[in-house]
Amino acid sequence: MNKKITAVVLAAALTLSVTAFAGCNDKNSDTSSEGSKTAASDTKSSDSGKQELEKTTFNLGHLNSTAHLLGFVAKEEGYFKEEGLDVTLTLFSSAAELSTGLESDKLDVAFIGSVPSITFQSKGHDLTIFGGAMTNGHGYVIKPQFVEGLDKWDVSILKGRNVASVKNSVQDAELQILLKDKGIEIGEGKDKVNIVYFDSQKDAYNALQNDTIDAVSAYSPYTSLAESQGYKVVYRCSEEPLLKNQPCCRQVASTAALSKYPNSYKAFERALIKAYKFTQENQEQTIKDVKKYIDIEENLIKTEIYGGYGTSVPDPDKQGTVALKKSIVELGYTDDYDIDKLYNTDIYKNALESLISEAPDDKVYAELKTHFDKYE
Repeated sequence: MNKKITAVVLAAALTLSVTAFAGCNDKNSDTSSEGSKTAASDTKSSDSGKQELEKTTFNLGHLNSTAHLLGFVAKEEGYFKEEGLDVTLTLFSSAAELSTGLESDKLDVAFIGSVPSITFQSKGHDLTIFGGAMTNGHGYVIKPQFVEGLDKWDVSILKGRNVASVKNSVQDAELQILLKDKGIEIGEGKDKVNIVYFDSQKDAYNALQNDTIDAVSAYSPYTSLAESQGYKVVYRCSEEPLLKNQPCCRQVASTAALSKYPNSYKAFERALIKAYKFTQENQEQTIKDVKKYIDIEENLIKTEIYGGYGTSVPDPDKQGTVALKKSIVELGYTDDYDIDKLYNTDIYKNALESLISEAPDDKVYAELKTHFDKYE
């Protein structure tokens, strides 16, 4: 697994996506009520410029992650309904399943990690990124006996260990970036890190119960959950200079659907932007909304959402994603391709501008606009 990439290139690439905000199995779906907000959902007209919606029923695929809270809040606080959309949320276990759901028309939108989104596109999948869902939010945890007696440590603590991870994931790419920077090889041996791959983050995390697995990748909320169970954090990506502010989960849809239903996707995006505003102004209720989908202790949800380890922002953050694509191409994850053909920033731009026209003095919307103008 020799990877031809330098730390200097990675550092430059992965820090382009600097954000300015406060703040990655087809199962039971639509796990909560629509919320208390009212709207004329029996019509095809949304508040987004009173444009007729070409489609009012949406299926949104997500993972078992607090990273996807914009969808949860938009549902629970009634923002989807307010925009004239009837949105069903469905839990999946992996990016591959989400991609299949989009291509089989079972899903209209999916929150998919940036790395798998890029690799799917590079392999010919006609899927377009049109918004964001989270920045940072990942890490690795290790069994406590391996850091006993130590005051501090870094990724080098993984040498000689078996580490569970998920292939074609942001977590895996991040680990390989840090190992490369430290000059640590991947493989078996006391001076190498042996990566053991699983199909999903849940499977990888559960493997930590086995004696043969010493450490594991973790996206939110698994890092906080692991800490609460006595495991030790090897690192959080937000605290690593090479990994700060890199895009994680993206909003993805089929390219054909985005072209066919532009008003409906604009309405969807408006709902997520409203949800982001809500998360910035209503922490307590946001945590309660998320708990309906991610059933862990509220203090752990608060840590993941508001602890500074990751931010859930709807901005498509194209510059950051393009820089990440360059990095993982050099890392050997995938072949190069023209990402511009599969990146749509107009939906977010139009949705945000329409909300600003309705509330020109809103500070949250103004911050979003400033960031978009700088990093589109």
